[in-house]
Amino acid sequence: MANSGTTSAGLQQQVLDALDRAVYLLDRELAPSPKIRSFQRAASVVAGLSADELAVRLHTGTLGELEGIGPSTTKVIFESANGVTDGYLAELDKRTTIEPGVGAEIHAALLGDCHSHSTWSDGGAELPHMAAAAMALGHHYLVATDHSARLTVAHGLNEQRLEQQLDEIARLNEIVAPFRILSGMEVDIFEDGSLDLSDDFLGRLDIVVASVHSKMRLPAAAMTQRMALAVANPHVDILGHCTNRKLSGGGRPPSDFDAEIVFAACAQFETAVEINCRPERQDPPEELLEIAIEWDCKIAINTDAHAPGQLEWQPYGCDKAAATGVPIDNVINTWPVERLLRWAGSHPVFSPG
Repeated sequence: MANSGTTSAGLQQQVLDALDRAVYLLDRELAPSPKIRSFQRAASVVAGLSADELAVRLHTGTLGELEGIGPSTTKVIFESANGVTDGYLAELDKRTTIEPGVGAEIHAALLGDCHSHSTWSDGGAELPHMAAAAMALGHHYLVATDHSARLTVAHGLNEQRLEQQLDEIARLNEIVAPFRILSGMEVDIFEDGSLDLSDDFLGRLDIVVASVHSKMRLPAAAMTQRMALAVANPHVDILGHCTNRKLSGGGRPPSDFDAEIVFAACAQFETAVEINCRPERQDPPEELLEIAIEWDCKIAINTDAHAPGQLEWQPYGCDKAAATGVPIDNVINTWPVERLLRWAGSHPVFSPG
């Protein structure tokens, strides 16, 4: 039976908050999409009820009769309504909590995340929700890096939609200040090393992540040239998930390229190498990261988050950085936003010959 001291409206909000928290934690765990969607559907069902109907169904135990309310979601709803603090959510929180190990010092120094996605492309949350989650983690800034237009499967942004997103970012920054949402894009690297966005638009963005998303099995020489040309572009700030490997979900082998040449180019043109913190990527592997360190490359420890809970994945990358000896000051997202933007706006220009 629900807490008698809570109004019907308050009870409904309490339940919705619990369902939202479940989605957040399941995203943090990288749970299967159907599981996450089941909680999102349940939240939609609860939000569509009147507060009084919800209270009655909780009292009579008939909530589970509604389509879209299953056993797990029913459990969370009843526990939240009755003030249970050691049930499903508590266990899920305990199971999914990510604590930094050897990278604790680096993690404590991080001020933001330079690679994130929202519903503008293939993310699962709107940009304000991503920003709110970043603020809750104590970040000073979050870079919005939704996909470029070529990645149609991810609903990538063409220039018209990017213009609209830039307008939203400007509006949101008036609300969230002093926190900053920085404009950006994860732009596709074409096979010839060119980028999936005009130089005019690239120059308007605060931070550009360049990544390979197609033709990942090119011969090593072609892939090396492709990546080196991309990082030489003065608008490119970060080389994203450089090997493109996947360690789960069927797996995917790493792309073949000459890391010495690519990371030498990153060092020469002041392009950071991303440590991608996604559990299924963990990119680059340690042996390649050590080459980047030898070249004194700048490093970005990014979550590549597609949902708010995934912004908590940075400890994975911090531990990898610490274990391989990345100097803290070489991690660009330990820098205050003003320093980050000065660096991003001052890359050397490639001069052939």
